[in-house]
Amino acid sequence: MHPAELVERAVAGDARSVGRLLSLVEDGAAELPELLRLLGPHTGRAQVVGITGPPGVGKSSLTSALIGRLRERGDRIGVLAVDPSSPFSGGALLGDRIRMSEHGADPGVFVRSMASRGHLGGMAAAAPQALRVLDAAGFDVVLIETVGVGQSEVDVVSLADTTVVLLAPGLGDSVQAAKAGILEIADVFVVNKADRPDAGEVSRQLRHLQAMAPRSGWTPPIVKTVATEGRGLDELLAALAEHAAFLVSSGEGVRRRQARARHEIEAIVADTVRRRLAADQRLPALAEAVAAGDTDAYAAAGKVLN
Repeated sequence: MHPAELVERAVAGDARSVGRLLSLVEDGAAELPELLRLLGPHTGRAQVVGITGPPGVGKSSLTSALIGRLRERGDRIGVLAVDPSSPFSGGALLGDRIRMSEHGADPGVFVRSMASRGHLGGMAAAAPQALRVLDAAGFDVVLIETVGVGQSEVDVVSLADTTVVLLAPGLGDSVQAAKAGILEIADVFVVNKADRPDAGEVSRQLRHLQAMAPRSGWTPPIVKTVATEGRGLDELLAALAEHAAFLVSSGEGVRRRQARARHEIEAIVADTVRRRLAADQRLPALAEAVAAGDTDAYAAAGKVLN
């Protein structure tokens, strides 16, 4: 299919075309620059919400419950669920239908599992371009659920308008486990599994940390949920709406989208450099010279860069 026709169908909401575009994005297809150019005029409308947190806090359960509540108000929902990579195929270990099976028959929900392929920060390397595809396809809200590797998941903040950090009681000192890496990126805190007796203690720890390091302009609210029962979802939606309004009134939303664009540009440049370096025929001889002590690594790198 011609790129223009494929983009036209995806923008019209054709799920198969959206899936095809996402596959081309993940594969780094040669036609990707043309496809992204065609998608560009149709982007910039979706609300992007990142959902992250330590393993075991119920991110998938909350994401699924949130989809159901958003669909009740008529929103079309796109989901990027970034999974660990299979060591055999390189693909996502967790399948779309296993993760979000209850929404599989809903034409207003599109779920895609993407393999992280070892990418640090809990995000797939192709996630920025995949986000553009879902945005252009007309989804009102795009949810990004990350791998769940703990404090290295901060990459989600480079993609999301609003970052939701999940914690839960019963997993040891979850606040202590998470605060070194992901607490500072939260726009909204969610204490999931709030029906457990020690949920109040997790909330108190969060409030204490917030008091020690107050922010200017926006203080992340703390929302208690029981995702498996749908409790607290209205409060979470209200917090998301309040933060969306803050992004507009403060100008922070524009700044974040500009930062997202810069991050995407840098990633494309870095990937291009890596590809060219891998194909540089001088590299083996230069490596041999450095190993033999005939030159140093900086001098060899300078030759490659020149």
